Amino acid sequence: MRVLVDMCLSPVLAERLKAAGHDARHWSTIGPGNALDEAIAQWAVEQGAVVLTHDLDFGDLLAASRAKRPSVIIVR
Repeated sequence: MRVLVDMCLSPVLAERLKAAGHDARHWSTIGPGNALDEAIAQWAVEQGAVVLTHDLDFGDLLAASRAKRPSVIIVR
């Protein structure tokens, strides 16, 4: 599974997912820390990645856009 770990979560999480065999990257290795959620979501769509986040805005973004991708996992 390709996973994009959002800025609000630790880069260590991406490292642990990689160690478990997942294709995981932390957003800080891809783009600016102040990137808009829309830009992060667009990157995830283009790369076929699931967004792993603590930010509830991603769910709202998907609902408002009626998009089917990216998939989002919200960690609470």
